[in-house]
Amino acid sequence: MATERDDEHRQHRQATVAVLGAGSWGTALAVILAANGHQVRLWAREELFAEHLRTARENVRYLPGTALSPLIAPTSDRMLAADRADMIVFAVPSGALRQVAQEYIAFLPPDALLLSASKGLEDGTGLRMSQVLEESLSKTAGRVVVLSGPNLAVEMVRGVPTASVAASENALAAQAVQQLFVHQAPPTFRVYTSRDVIGVELGGAIKNVIAIGAGVCDGLGYGDNAKAALMTRGLSEAVRLGRAQGAEEATFLGLSGVGDLIATGASSLSRNYRVGKALGEGRSLFDTLAELGQVAEGVPTTRALCELAARSGVEMPLCSGLHAVLFDGRSASEVIHELMLRPPKPERAVS
Repeated sequence: MATERDDEHRQHRQATVAVLGAGSWGTALAVILAANGHQVRLWAREELFAEHLRTARENVRYLPGTALSPLIAPTSDRMLAADRADMIVFAVPSGALRQVAQEYIAFLPPDALLLSASKGLEDGTGLRMSQVLEESLSKTAGRVVVLSGPNLAVEMVRGVPTASVAASENALAAQAVQQLFVHQAPPTFRVYTSRDVIGVELGGAIKNVIAIGAGVCDGLGYGDNAKAALMTRGLSEAVRLGRAQGAEEATFLGLSGVGDLIATGASSLSRNYRVGKALGEGRSLFDTLAELGQVAEGVPTTRALCELAARSGVEMPLCSGLHAVLFDGRSASEVIHELMLRPPKPERAVS
């Protein structure tokens, strides 16, 4: 378990950080951490890709135009990436997290912070990412922290002011992560702390599903009224499920809830929004994902979310409607028409 002395020590020195996952999100986090003077090992699964990162000093595939600091050392070597790291950042897609965690079991320093930056629910189990880490790794107590918020990678590396939330049941661990991200020059990435791990993770996962719906509305040409209604009622569904899982309702009104939803559901930079827009325009899910070339977390999360809601006895009609569009071949306009015909009821935020 991380001790108070360990966390204070981390706060007053430059750290060594392993970022596992060299996609746009992992690369953006590496750039922010290196801006604070930390030594960053950026792990890519493919050696050919890692070699390209080392020679080009740019992630042309996922985050073109952003130079990699000399403090960022790309590698495909797990032992080298994790060696004496103060923090291990898991920035891989949710569907790959369990496998990557298991691959790193033998290399993780026993006192390193374990930061989950993956947003989603595990397909098939409905587990949150911190739960996947706790199941996959040993002796994680007090070391797991989750990071979530309105954090579009392209804007982060442009130096646009950005805020996020580091949540952990261990307040000292969350504060240690917070300290590792502060003091960039100029300061552009502000991290708050929370102890509501469940709420922060569910907010980050469910907003990807709702963002697909927001994109569908735009793809259908419905305009802002429909999109605002969908996002608002979608947030209400997130609150209902969060409450059933033990989350704090207020968390969904913060950065990892409504904040992330605003950024993801209204931006063409969001992969989930782009998937939804393409579906609304009549394109198939298969063709859309093939053209995207990256993981849109909202797609597998929709399936896991609906299964979790069913097990929890929570009604989530909007998310169920999106499930029908994504996996049952239903047309988006037909599903929305059926949602509009649902029995009228009073508006309550968590009704």
